[in-house]
Amino acid sequence: MSRKATYLGLSILGIALPYSQFLPFLRDNGLNLRLFMQQLFANRIGGFFGLDVLVSALALWAFVRFEGRRAGIPHRWAPIAAVLLVGVSLGLPLFLYLREKHMEAA
Repeated sequence: MSRKATYLGLSILGIALPYSQFLPFLRDNGLNLRLFMQQLFANRIGGFFGLDVLVSALALWAFVRFEGRRAGIPHRWAPIAAVLLVGVSLGLPLFLYLREKHMEAA
């Protein structure tokens, strides 16, 4: 399997797995951000994962900005939007897919 196909597959998993947990929450509670944050930081382990993902998202944004500009990768906005709409689980493999696609075309 090529790297490009691997990253595309991971992008699909990066949407499907997080949303398999988020959509039932949304169905049951609506877009209740207060409850979302309460449940995310309900204990130290949840806080650990929440803060880990937050720092990972910031690092990914920096990586997309600097590496994307350096390599001239088009559509750099897409991984940033993916992080905001889904999370790092989609944003990172999507950027790696875009980078592979760009390198393959060059």
